Amino acid sequence: MNDRERLIACVKGLPVDRPPYYLFWGPWDTTWNRWRSEGMPNSLQSFDDVKQMFGSDPIPTDYVVPVNLGPCPLIEKTILSEDEKEIVFIDSWGIKRRDLKTITSMSQFLEFPVKNRKSWELYKEKWLNPEDPRRLEGNWREICNQWMAKGYPIQLGWYPDAGVFGPFRWLMGDEEGLVAFHSMPDLVHEIMDHITTIYLSVFEQVVNDVQVDVIHFWEDISYKGGPLISPKFWESFVGPNYLRIKAFADQHDIMIISVDTDGNPDKITPPMLRSGVNLLYPMEVAAGCDVNQWQAKYPTLAIMGGFDKRVLSRGYKEIDQEIERLRPAVEKGRYIPELDHLVPDDVSWENYCYYALALKKLVGKS
Repeated sequence: MNDRERLIACVKGLPVDRPPYYLFWGPWDTTWNRWRSEGMPNSLQSFDDVKQMFGSDPIPTDYVVPVNLGPCPLIEKTILSEDEKEIVFIDSWGIKRRDLKTITSMSQFLEFPVKNRKSWELYKEKWLNPEDPRRLEGNWREICNQWMAKGYPIQLGWYPDAGVFGPFRWLMGDEEGLVAFHSMPDLVHEIMDHITTIYLSVFEQVVNDVQVDVIHFWEDISYKGGPLISPKFWESFVGPNYLRIKAFADQHDIMIISVDTDGNPDKITPPMLRSGVNLLYPMEVAAGCDVNQWQAKYPTLAIMGGFDKRVLSRGYKEIDQEIERLRPAVEKGRYIPELDHLVPDDVSWENYCYYALALKKLVGKS
């Protein structure tokens, strides 16, 4: 099997020679610096080099069609203030953020671009024209032709520009956006519907020239305690747009609709499945996600992730135990074993290498 055939067969629950071998989640910057100090070869200049060294299979997120699904024209990063400790800037969605420079952490989100219908209309007119020809600029056709010739799995959509709930929160914010579900439901519908219209407009042009295998949405719609919205709100706000995407995918033989959400999305997984999602990751163990339990509960759902990243800081014995915990899921199928998020800086280079080789043995790649 080639790489795209193997991925599709795994996700669809069809016979497969082995599961994909993915080194998907890379290190924090501080982790990379630690690895460099611990003797990681100087020839490894990026995590792509690490993946190549261990023989990771081509991952769809490395073969994303390079078209514009977000603000267009691009919003350039603008630095508002900076010192030795922090930087305040405007990001690619027009969000004002504050980042610390001395440690790895999430941004502090200071201000979001959409606050009401008036600011939405201004933002939409300036940045979110579905028909803007600049969305399709570049040599993506030539690039994708090379990928197709090599049998790589090709993906449409990736962080931070593709999702239904995810980009909505980029525009309105977390708390402000969740309040808007109650105070301005018509505006929430309009934003999510319009974002989806952008995707479909661009996707329609891409599939004329490219065999796409995965449509991917970044949502981060859950945390440790559960989803940020109720199943009812998924069904009424988010799900209808996923069904639009599912109809498009069916029309163009696109086999996989995947979602990236941290936390525990258990409560909204049934409506996600009804909306067409068939691959979910990263399945964070710290949030209560056990892949063996999820397989039993959702037998038609493919899963990627679920290896507790915290184990990597401990030792070979603990890594082996975690590998064995995942083995039944690998044998059952519809499962791609991988970490449940980025590699923190308490993980040594030696332990990561041991994990990468143990994972490779688990999936049976020679």
